Order: sequence, then C-alpha cells, then structure tokens
Amino acid sequence: MALKSMTGFARTEGNHGTYRWHWEIRSVNGKSLDCRFRLPSGFEDLESTLRDELGKAIKRGNCQAALQMDKSAAETTVRVNDAMLRDVLRASKQVSEAAAEQGADVAPPTTDGLLSIRGVLETAEVEEDEANQKALRAALKSSFAELATSLAKARGDEGQKLDQIVKGQIDRIEALTNEAAKSPAGGTEAFRKRLKDQVAELLDASSSLPEDRLAQEAALLATKADVREELDRLTAHVAQARDLAASDEPVGRRLDFLTQEFNREANTLCAKAADNDLTRIGLDLKAVIDQLKEQVQNVE
Repeated sequence: MALKSMTGFARTEGNHGTYRWHWEIRSVNGKSLDCRFRLPSGFEDLESTLRDELGKAIKRGNCQAALQMDKSAAETTVRVNDAMLRDVLRASKQVSEAAAEQGADVAPPTTDGLLSIRGVLETAEVEEDEANQKALRAALKSSFAELATSLAKARGDEGQKLDQIVKGQIDRIEALTNEAAKSPAGGTEAFRKRLKDQVAELLDASSSLPEDRLAQEAALLATKADVREELDRLTAHVAQARDLAASDEPVGRRLDFLTQEFNREANTLCAKAADNDLTRIGLDLKAVIDQLKEQVQNVE
C-alpha cells in the first residue's frame, strides 16, 4: 500500500427540489483531524453529522469545507392582504359619506378596482413542509459523503508521489548505514585498535589509578569507541520504517517519531566517528533524515 498525504482538494455539486449547491473542501497537514465549516444560515445543525462523515474517510489533517446554495424560483401562491383590504374599504366608506354630505353620488368600489390597489393582493412562496426539509438535509449529507470520499482519493493520489520520495529516503538511509558498517573506521579491527591505543594512553597518564577505576575508564572508552550498536539500531529502524510505509493504516505520527530515533543514532555516530570518512557518512545520514522528517510531516 502507498502512503497517504494530508494535502488534497475536492469539489462536488448536488440539487434537491428548488435548491442547487456545491461543496468544496481542502486539507493540509495537521496533528489530528480538525475541520472548519462554512454553512449557510439555517443549516448550522448539520455540522456535527458532517464531522462524523468526514472522519469515516480521513483520519488526520486540517480541513476547510464550504457549502454554497442557490434557490431557484419557488412555487408561489396569491392571497388577499386582509388588513390592507379593510383599510381600503374603510377609506372608501369615508369617501362615500363625505360625498353624500355634499350631495354628490359616488359609485361603490368594484372588486376589480379593489384588487388592483397595490398591497391588497400579494404573492408568497409556498412554505416547505418538514418532510421536504428533512429530505433536503439528507441530500446534503449524502453529497458531503461523496465529497469526503473524493478528498480521500485526492489525498491518496498525492500520497503516491509522497510514497516514492519517502521510500527512496529510507533506501538512502539503509545504504549509508551499510556504508558505515563497511567503513574501516567502523569495523571490528579499527575498534580494537582505537580501544587499545586509548587504554594505553590511559595507563600511561594514570598509572596511579586503582585497578577498578582503570576498568571503569576502559569500559567508558569502549562504549565511546564502538559504533556497532548505533549501526544495529539504524538497521532496525530502517526495517520498521519499511513496515510502516507498507501499512494501509495512518502511520504519519509513528514515522515522525521514528525520524527522531534515526536522528539520535546519526548524532551519536557522528560523535563517535574516529575518522573523516565515518564523520562524512554520519553527516550525510543527518541530511537525509532531515529530508525524511520534512516529508513525513505530510503523511496521514
């Protein structure tokens, strides 16, 4: 299996009834899974469910998800504004009474005339019932599930490129470890010679030291001169890194921890190096390990 990246982008569209929408989501590296949602007013209640849905598709990363919705012309109905009609009839009656006092005759208002007055008739959107609102939310959740799946695929595609880089760096660490093991400065004979020379120097400089103290100093010199333990640990770390890189589980955190272990051994190797060749190998190891650490920051 290839490693998965935490970098990705996805977009999807959907519709239901008079609504059309599109989702967008992007993700970058993060220590855990965190997502910020931008939802239209009235749909904030979806956030908890959407978080759960996203968690089924990816495990780590900082995400930003946005929903944009458009509503086409909805079904409308015409109704009489009762309050406005009462006001118009009251005014019409007042006009008729005032005209009668002046001896004038005013025809009563006709239905057509009343309905033509602005505000007496008004249009209104047909209110959506609860069942339709539930269906709309279900469609939005389903659309977001598709979006999360698309994001996971995009991160997987990006992860294939990352996988090649990381595995190449692990191979390079292994090659340098093998080179250090074959180096004369890291071999058994070189170790014995260095230890013999250092013990001789210790005896010449400290002939008055008690025997047990000399033994302690000799043991300390042996520890400082021997790099085989560091090389063995580096070899073990390489094997572990390969196992993690082949896993289909999120391994980014464990790989990040392993790079710290790699770096610790490389530092010790440099500190113990007795010649320029081994020092060069140790420095090359540190450089590759730093590159590896930078790359695994984006592994899920």
